[in-house]
Amino acid sequence: MRRLFPVTDQTPAGPTPAPADRGDREWSLDELAEAYAYPAIGPEGRWLRANMVSTLDGAAQHDGRSQPISGETDMRIFGTLRALADVVVVGAETVRQEGYRPARAREAFAARRAAAGQGPAPAIAVVTASLDLDFSLPLFTSPLVPTLVVTGAAAPAERVAAAAAAGAEVVLAGDGAAVDPARIVRELADRGLRRQLTEGGPRLLGQFVAADALDELCLTISPMLAAGGAQRISGGPPVAVPHRLAPASVLEEAGFLYTSYRRI
Repeated sequence: MRRLFPVTDQTPAGPTPAPADRGDREWSLDELAEAYAYPAIGPEGRWLRANMVSTLDGAAQHDGRSQPISGETDMRIFGTLRALADVVVVGAETVRQEGYRPARAREAFAARRAAAGQGPAPAIAVVTASLDLDFSLPLFTSPLVPTLVVTGAAAPAERVAAAAAAGAEVVLAGDGAAVDPARIVRELADRGLRRQLTEGGPRLLGQFVAADALDELCLTISPMLAAGGAQRISGGPPVAVPHRLAPASVLEEAGFLYTSYRRI
């Protein structure tokens, strides 16, 4: 993998080897962890980053799933971003379509997580207004860290009870049936989950964007064309003025571009 974008004050600090020293060898997990390290955040701080993949013509999925437009290195970065996070925030539809399972502890990141005061694996937080979820799935019945179900105060009481009975922790982040994206970030941070990662789907990411709650976008650009009517990486309500981000880094391998853009 090659670094295409020069290191700048937007790029996470760390002992990243120069491209000439790296050649075409596979980046180690430690190198990826340094390249994607969260910025320093104080005791009251929080940082929400998104990780998404898109084809050259803007498709975020093929046949309803992101896996067909992904690749091996993309999945290594996916795993690295998860291993750095306190919590992975995901929409209910993505949980259903992608077959989400609990995050697992990874020995390669154990020392790094311990040094950062993190548990063995990130929690998964599922955002849902209806709680239309299968609470018999391993995501709820056998996670290393209890799965969070983020919903509104007016969520169906019987579904809230079903989530709690399955072992999930219910987090209220809205006064009505809907969930407030900015409040999701605050409620999770109040639980000590300050390094936040969202993996979509497009509707949830669009809500974070519209609420101006997103701090960073890690976007893999897949060297593929999909055509059709696939979703973009971000949907939902429009913003009055497009939000401008600054490039932090661009990595390349086998035609895939692995980009990171941060809030200005």
